[in-house]
Formats: sequence, structure tokens, C-alpha cells
Amino acid sequence: MEMERISPTRFLVFIAAILVASSSSSSSADDSKPTFADMFEMSCPDDHFKTSDAGQIWHLSLDKEAGCGFQTKERYRFGWFSMKLKLVGGDSAGVVTAYYMCTENGAGPERDELDFEFLGNRSGQPYLIQTNVYKNGTGNREMRHMLWFDPTKDFHTYSILWNDHRIVFYVDRVPVRVYMNSDKPNNFFPNEKPMYLFSSIWNADDWATRGGLEKTNWTKAPFVSTYKDFNVDACQWEDPYPKCVSTTTENWWDQYDAWHLSKSEKLDYAWVQRNLVIYDYCKDTERFPTLPWECSLSPWD
Repeated sequence: MEMERISPTRFLVFIAAILVASSSSSSSADDSKPTFADMFEMSCPDDHFKTSDAGQIWHLSLDKEAGCGFQTKERYRFGWFSMKLKLVGGDSAGVVTAYYMCTENGAGPERDELDFEFLGNRSGQPYLIQTNVYKNGTGNREMRHMLWFDPTKDFHTYSILWNDHRIVFYVDRVPVRVYMNSDKPNNFFPNEKPMYLFSSIWNADDWATRGGLEKTNWTKAPFVSTYKDFNVDACQWEDPYPKCVSTTTENWWDQYDAWHLSKSEKLDYAWVQRNLVIYDYCKDTERFPTLPWECSLSPWD
């Protein structure tokens, strides 16, 4: 039986139809992703916040008049929280991009908080990240790290793992800080209150760059930080008594493997400790003649 010959023109039309269908399917899938407006509430003038056409990439800007920020609509207690950020490039001295979790909107006296803060720099100088942990309004648990890449050239992933055993700060899935809990009641590990996730860009030239010696150069404004791909796998808080009011082991982030560093994570973490730590409050005996008790807890177990 002789097969029907397909003319080149009909073949090209057939291929074009496939490509259009594929593109349409891809576009529909992309459109189905949650947008910024689905997940967050904005806190800044409208002209300081922009999104891409599909609402998947978010731009926050800072100038002399105002900064910008956002927060999740929901609160969570324990889980995995991750976001891709591209930081302000060029001369960003005095500028801080904050990416953090907090129990309330504002620096209240009883807040719990988990912080990533990205400290701006003069052109050509390394970006620093500062992490901190608060419980009931008490912080002073700062660490500072260098990064092994330029965070202004492309997006990189910054994540927080939070369960009742530990808090781990990750950069591109590399653990850079491990903050341990004790099996005894204590006043240093935040594990009781649900938190929102926030991000903001703001002026902190009184302390952020070389202790406030480098001031913000407003001729370089607006300063823009960019976000995408927020990922949350966590226990969403529902008043008055959600399931996450007590620890369970139903989720991966609250099981044995999430309570300990894996073998490969231990290797990465050791490399970070040797090469990238700029400041560790647990080694600051001048500031803390008696080190905080949690400094005795080992992340290696």
C-alpha cells in the first residue's frame, strides 16, 4: 500500500501547529502559577513596586523618598521557606535588602524573628549577608558571611528551614548557619508563635556599610532588588488551634532527616565555616564575657 506523500508546505503547517499548541500549553501553565497578588500584600507607594507582565517577577525600589516591602498574607509555624533574589548592583552602600520571618508587622517588643539581611557595598567590594534570630524581642544573635558569588548578577536562592529542633539558613541549598534548639525549656529558640514572611529594601546608612562610615549615594537611586519563585512548604496557621500548634512528623521538614545535617551538608557547612564567616556572636567574648547558652549546642550531631 503506497503511503500518502506529505508536501513540504503541509509539513511546515503541521510543525507550526504543534509549536503553537506547545507554547499555548506552556503559557497556560505559567499563568496558573500564583502571582504576587495571590500570595503577598505590598507596603510601599505604588510607583516603588513593579511586576512582570505575568506577575511572576517582582521589583522593589528605594529612593530618597521611600523604600518598599511586602509580606505574606498567611502565617506559618515550622516549614521550608525559599525565594530567589537578585540584589542591588553597583554602588549600594547604605542599602539593606531584608528577607525575613516575623511574628508581627513591625519591630514589636515581643516579636520572634528570623533574618536574612543583605548589606550593600561600594562598587567592587563584597556583599555581606547578616543573619539574626529573635525570641520575645531579644536578638543579638548576629552572624555575618561573605558570599562565593556576585549576588547582583543573577538570581540565587535563599531559604530557611524551621522546625522544633533547629533553624537552618541556606544559600543555594548550602547551609551557611545552623541555630540549634535544646530539649529543655529556654528563652532563645523561637518555636511557639506563627510568623509571616517579609522582604523589604530600605536605607540603613547609619550602620549597614562599614559601621555607617559609607553613606547612601542618592544620585545612584533608585536602588532595585528583584524577586521570583517564592516556595513555601509549611504548616499554615489557622486560629485558634491549627494542627501545627504541636509538633508532628507528617511533613518532611519535621522528620529525622530534617533535624540533622546530611553528610554532604556537613562538608558544605564546614567549608563555609572555614572560608566565609566574618562575624559570629558565639565567638565574641568581648561582647559576651559569658557566651549565650545556645552557643554550646552542636550542629554536627
